[in-house]
Amino acid sequence: VAGDGEKDALPHCNLQVYTYTCDVGKRENVYSIAERVRKEVGEVSVLVNNAGVVSGHHLLECPDELIERTMMVNCHAHFWTTKAFLPKMLEMNHGHIVTVASSLGLFSTAGVEDYCASKFGAVGFHESLSHELKAAEKDGIKTTLVCPYLVDTGMFRGCRIRKEIEPFLPPLKPEYCVKQAMRAILTDQPMICTPRLMYMVTFMKSILPFEAVVCMYRFLGADKCMYPFIAQRKQATNNNEAKNGI
Repeated sequence: VAGDGEKDALPHCNLQVYTYTCDVGKRENVYSIAERVRKEVGEVSVLVNNAGVVSGHHLLECPDELIERTMMVNCHAHFWTTKAFLPKMLEMNHGHIVTVASSLGLFSTAGVEDYCASKFGAVGFHESLSHELKAAEKDGIKTTLVCPYLVDTGMFRGCRIRKEIEPFLPPLKPEYCVKQAMRAILTDQPMICTPRLMYMVTFMKSILPFEAVVCMYRFLGADKCMYPFIAQRKQATNNNEAKNGI
């Protein structure tokens, strides 16, 4: 919340905000809403793919439909939204595509196979699209890949790393992540990892043998960091089933 001095310093702008409800996992819904946006608002010049879900189950305990849902929302939706809005960006040679992925799209951990796969897919999609735009010499269309560490939104409530390491890697505040992402977008930065330590982890994972990465994960407590989160989700599910008499 801004203080009195900050309020006075802010310009008074008459901004209009339009909201639409869309199931981004269904391409027909994406295309129809995109057409409504074009008719009612105009062409989209900045596309931010931020939708994300997590199943919270170990692979063999995860219903197939939840795995499909994770892939459709976290990965497939990027294809549909981009196909809906990129043509006009190409025509104008102007626009910005922002992919909000995750640090789990650069390196993985145990117990969230579907989530990691979907975020790796989003990162691969973004990188390939960026190369395609470069190859087409569409230098007016920028791309930014956002890969934050654990964000304190409750999505992964219960996730824990080694307690001695936690003070150095606490969950990130949503506001901080937004500010970092906005700075990267406004400066046309191709990629932003928050915090900066994530760059080092990604680099180490790229050059070290797999067994060395396992040792690093165990030292950080990152190898089973999702297990408390999964246990909480399972307990919550069991409690709901008991309440509902299932």
